Amino acid sequence: MAAESTHLQPQQQAQLAAILGPDSAPFETLISSLMSASNEQRSQAELVFNLCKQHDPNSLSLKLAHLLQLSPHPEARAMSAVLLRKLLTRDDSFLWPRLSPSTQSSLKSILLSSVQSENAKSISKKLCDTVSELASNLLPENGWPELLPFMFQCVSSDSHKLQESAFLIFAQLSQYIGDSLIPHIKHLHAVFLNCLTNSNNPDVKIAALNAVINFIQCLTSSSDRDRFQDLLPSMMRTLTESLNNGNEATAQEALELLIELAGTEPRFLRRQLVDVVESMLQIAEAESLEEGTRHLAIEFVITLAEARERAPGMMRKLPQFISRLFAILMRMLLDIEDDPVWHTAETEDEDAGETSNYSVGQECLDRLAIALGGNTIVPVASEQLPAYLAAPEWQKHHAALIALAQIAEGCNKVMVKNLEQVLSMVLKSFQHPHPRVRWAAINAIGQLSTDLGPDLQNQFHQQVLPALAGSMDDFQNPRVQAHAASAVLNFSENCTPEILTPYLDGIVSKLLVLLQNGKQMVQEGALTALASVADSSQEHFQKYYDAVMPYLKAILVNATDKSNRMLRAKSMECISLVGMAVGKEKFRNDAKQVMEVLMSLQGSQMETDDPTTSYMLQAWARLCKCLGQDFLPYMSVVMPPLLLSAQLKPDVTITSADSDNDIEDSDDESMETITLGDKRIGIKTSVLEEKATACNMLCCYADELKEGFFPWIDQVAPTLVPLLKFYFHEEVRKAAVSAMPELLRSAKLAVEKGLAQGRNESYVKQLSDYIIPALVEALHKEPDTEICASMLDSLNECLQISGPLLDEGQVRSIVDEIKQVITASSSRKRERAERTKAEDFDAEESELIKEENEQEEEVFDQVGEILGTLIKTFKASFLPFFDELSSYLTPMWGKDKTPEERRIAICIFDDVAEQCREAALKYYDTYLPFLLEACNDENPDVRQAAVYGLGVCAEFGGSVFKPLVGEALSRLNVVIRHPNAMQSENLMAYDNAVSALGKICQFHRDSIDASQVVPAWLNCLPIKGDLIEAKVVHDQLCSMVERSDPDILGPSHQYLPKIVAVFAEVLCGKDLATEQTASRMVNLLRQLQQTLPPATLASTWSSLQPQQQLALQSILS
Repeated sequence: MAAESTHLQPQQQAQLAAILGPDSAPFETLISSLMSASNEQRSQAELVFNLCKQHDPNSLSLKLAHLLQLSPHPEARAMSAVLLRKLLTRDDSFLWPRLSPSTQSSLKSILLSSVQSENAKSISKKLCDTVSELASNLLPENGWPELLPFMFQCVSSDSHKLQESAFLIFAQLSQYIGDSLIPHIKHLHAVFLNCLTNSNNPDVKIAALNAVINFIQCLTSSSDRDRFQDLLPSMMRTLTESLNNGNEATAQEALELLIELAGTEPRFLRRQLVDVVESMLQIAEAESLEEGTRHLAIEFVITLAEARERAPGMMRKLPQFISRLFAILMRMLLDIEDDPVWHTAETEDEDAGETSNYSVGQECLDRLAIALGGNTIVPVASEQLPAYLAAPEWQKHHAALIALAQIAEGCNKVMVKNLEQVLSMVLKSFQHPHPRVRWAAINAIGQLSTDLGPDLQNQFHQQVLPALAGSMDDFQNPRVQAHAASAVLNFSENCTPEILTPYLDGIVSKLLVLLQNGKQMVQEGALTALASVADSSQEHFQKYYDAVMPYLKAILVNATDKSNRMLRAKSMECISLVGMAVGKEKFRNDAKQVMEVLMSLQGSQMETDDPTTSYMLQAWARLCKCLGQDFLPYMSVVMPPLLLSAQLKPDVTITSADSDNDIEDSDDESMETITLGDKRIGIKTSVLEEKATACNMLCCYADELKEGFFPWIDQVAPTLVPLLKFYFHEEVRKAAVSAMPELLRSAKLAVEKGLAQGRNESYVKQLSDYIIPALVEALHKEPDTEICASMLDSLNECLQISGPLLDEGQVRSIVDEIKQVITASSSRKRERAERTKAEDFDAEESELIKEENEQEEEVFDQVGEILGTLIKTFKASFLPFFDELSSYLTPMWGKDKTPEERRIAICIFDDVAEQCREAALKYYDTYLPFLLEACNDENPDVRQAAVYGLGVCAEFGGSVFKPLVGEALSRLNVVIRHPNAMQSENLMAYDNAVSALGKICQFHRDSIDASQVVPAWLNCLPIKGDLIEAKVVHDQLCSMVERSDPDILGPSHQYLPKIVAVFAEVLCGKDLATEQTASRMVNLLRQLQQTLPPATLASTWSSLQPQQQLALQSILS
């Protein structure tokens, strides 16, 4: 085929010769056909154009260049600039290397002369793009030595147009190949300074500002950046002058550029921060300016506040500005009209009457609070809000309540401490005469229930729930009623059944009244509230079931209008949650009927934007959770559409980021745009959400039905495995990750129980070979730390299910990935440590870093778990891999590491010692000194892991452990005799120390003073915290008594009363011994009754507590 393509048919040759020949008309026709509106004509032209590209790139490029230079038609010049850019850069078959040197040099000079001669601004811009793209490929290899001198010449010419073009190219080169410009830094600094200070043309100044800001961002050394500090005043002047000249469009461009700088290089602004922020706040306060301009000035200040990673704590140092900004945002919240649509409540339109000022104010309060935190924002709010609450105008009262709701998330730690004041402000407002204020009060309660829960629920349920119930009676204002119902949802999501149950009678009866209301939004609110109340009160909801279910079923069956779609969808949600709350027995009869309705709906055609689909997917899954294996018959109805939803292709539109045609309908709510490099990607979010829901449901079914899910694995695995790398949507990835072990478990159980349609172990191996490598590869590419931790968790579960089926290559890839994970995690920690050195670093920042580090520990935790599983699975044959990892793990023992890292490192060694026994002895020299020291670590979790490890080494270490017995005893003694040893946080360490002491008594009796140590051990019994160790220790005691071990019985059996007391406590306790051990204890006690002198027996019994005596009598009788 390849040979064919080089030979053209005669007619094609003639066509190309004409197009690329001396007469320019055929070529111009071709170019105008490429711009044709008719698809047919355009694709014909593209074919011909591609032939030219293949067969005569030289002539094609020169033809385009001449057209660019000489055509009188602006659209033809624009098109040739774009086509040249594509040919010389973006094209997959990058043409430049295929052109002859003479063509290359003609193109370079034509491009530069066109920059000089082109007068149309939009074409100039496209030309500059072409020059920049080509230059970014040539300059680093010194392939265009004429370019920079030409640009410096343009900048110092007196043509505004040339100055602007040169700055455009500088800006783009800074983005693409900033390094190549750094040698010219002195010259550039002078040029920028001169233009920003002296030019009187706003377009040139903006172009220069753009170039400066792009250049500053490409400088990696801070001393280079400092060189440009002196440009900042003139950069800001560009903004203020354009405002003073009434040129707001230019000012807005300047603001957008400065916002970019604030986000990427905030510390560049630090020395002149006060002046810069002052100017921005003056713009934000200037009522004569356009809203758009003022909003951008606010965005600038908020962006600085949010630049936490690059300039932690910087904005908190300017309290006076924060107070001014807060006041500006509060005034914006007053821009709200009392729209009649809000009161009639016929439509969903929550924000009727809200303006763009209002929504910017709302969003920015939320962002400001999250960025700066409660210690900074709460004092400002407490200073400003009381005046708003006391004012006669409803708008002011409304603004204060909205502000409280907006700052709650960012200020939650501080607000939780002042709950009483916060809530009394809100609850008073429930009585306000204006319904929009009452709505805002309810809204605040809803938001605070989420952000300040569960403290709010625990302390203030007596005030909040009755207030919400009262608002449900506001029949004059359906929107208030509906909102009260949805606030019940927020309240109950963070609430225990004990708190909720006493209020259920009142709330459920009111919600039933609302269900019969004429307004749809009220009914929907009531359904959502009922669903969440049922979900939170669980079995307590049973007494309302008979009253509620008939209404719910009626809506499900009768709400068939298009206008009622959401209502019916919410009724499905409510029915399925109520079913789950009350359980299978109560729900069974109605379940059948509900399933029938859902099945008939499933079969009907639905419009793509119908919410029913996603609600139905979730309802089916809840019904499955409620009915368990009884749900299997319905799977054949549920699965096919579910698989289709999970397989939805994301609806993606890709345009180039610099294209003028923004994505169509960019104000469409359901589109989300992200910019990746030079591409702008628009994604339809509704599709992604349906896909995510479906993937979550597949995971639910596999989890719930176990082996019953087997028939679907062959379709589900190939659907979900590729989604481990679905980067458009986190929820989809999370669901795919959680499903992996569920699929393996289902297959394994089905094979074990003979339900696998004749398939055997080799099927599980096949599935494991498909899933595990895919998980490892996805982990390698995962950008999000939290999802990394989930992937490790999921991998660990998979290994527990099918570990023994892995081959050496797979283990190798897992170990390599673990090294990678540890390295990446350490480097993230280093970056955080760097942040703590910033000038303005403060306590709030250090809180936030602590939170980020905790998430990092989750990753280490999972690494420890996986290594534990591999060691348990492969025992000594894993040790060569362990040796490779030791250089990664040993640093984790360091004093500079967090307790959690030390604990994980110790646990890994404990696993090696326990699982590999003799094979692990070679590590004792290295690790035992660490282990002994860690026995007295101040962190109880580290101590627990260390003393447990000592017990393991005592059991399996034989002669290698013998010389250390003395030190081990004194280390354990410190733990056991510590005055607070029995406090709850120390109890696990204590129990494990006692267990380790027992192992030393058992395996190294000849190295200890047994008459001292064994009774000391007996004195610590029974242990009740660590139930696993309790069973081991109490079994050991039992064996010693059975063989009449003289050290445990003591001289003339003086320890018998203690032994009987221990047996008594163990037998009366819960789960402190296995059934087998317990029955051996009972036998021993019966023997003692027979053999001991009555006086000894009597004194032994009398040492027990009365209820133990009773319990023992009934056990022994």
